[in-house]
Amino acid sequence: MNYQAPWWLPGGNLQTIWAAVRGTRYRGDKPLFRRERWTTPDQDFVDVDWLMDNPSADASTQPLLVVFHGLEGSSSSHYAEALADVARSRGWACAVPHFRGCSGELNLAPRAYHSGDFAEIDWILRRFKTMHAGPLLAVGVSLGGNALMRWAGELEEAAADVVSAISSVCSPLDLTASGKAIGEGFNRQTYTRMFLATMVPKAMQKWTQHPKLFSREALLAARDLYAFDNIFTAPLHGFKDTEDYWRRASAKPHMQRIVVPALALNARNDPFVPTASLPGAGDVSASVTLWQPGQGGHVGFPATAADWPRAHVHAMPMAVCAFLAQHLPSSARS
Repeated sequence: MNYQAPWWLPGGNLQTIWAAVRGTRYRGDKPLFRRERWTTPDQDFVDVDWLMDNPSADASTQPLLVVFHGLEGSSSSHYAEALADVARSRGWACAVPHFRGCSGELNLAPRAYHSGDFAEIDWILRRFKTMHAGPLLAVGVSLGGNALMRWAGELEEAAADVVSAISSVCSPLDLTASGKAIGEGFNRQTYTRMFLATMVPKAMQKWTQHPKLFSREALLAARDLYAFDNIFTAPLHGFKDTEDYWRRASAKPHMQRIVVPALALNARNDPFVPTASLPGAGDVSASVTLWQPGQGGHVGFPATAADWPRAHVHAMPMAVCAFLAQHLPSSARS
């Protein structure tokens, strides 16, 4: 990806924050979604938002772009709407499955979601496969991208039976390095506070739903993601502690086993993902393409163009979808 940020947005933090708050997400009408609720094998639920305004005459046979959101994200996140808009422009179907508890309604089971939840990714993608006639493409953003890459490494050759290609975007593929980075300095004061502002109340709702599930007092005292994961995420999902969770859930150690065509896109000035932690050519299989532009921030990549009325966040979705399109069956390429 050949990307250059606008001169008036220098640095990873500005590129991250401006894109999320001010960047134009779509060219014309806002992408509209219809919601569908799926019952999970453990009798919980996930909510899936389907793009409604697909211009194709028969969207069921067109490529389907599945977008896995990031930490505390949803179908209304800036990147989800931008990806849906690009999918719409290509005549693709698009769906955003919400991780448990992220659709605006608390899920039922004691568990929530986590960065290495490849079993959940597998169940969701296979359900899409059974209900959609066209080829599947999947993109995971931040947390969702790590889980998606973790899935591809776990399945190896079998992943190609489900999807044609995948991509991660600004994903913390080394969770230990990224967890440490987000807990320090400006990141701690800004992004950590932002995440905990929604994560802690939802966890407390979970405690009310399932009393004694964890220490209420300890959770309320958590001031960073390390502490939150140690009290909530790790024990609820079968990990010993935060360090065990971050180590076992990280996708980077498994990327040499990926067989399906995959793109890992990471800006080298991402505030959440230290440059030294990014995978190199020796860390991945020949099926994995690494794009590591110098700028972009965390899921930012703001851009300007003469045919856009305002600066936008389409640079990343357009580049990612172009990569994915190259790996579609020849009959499905637009």
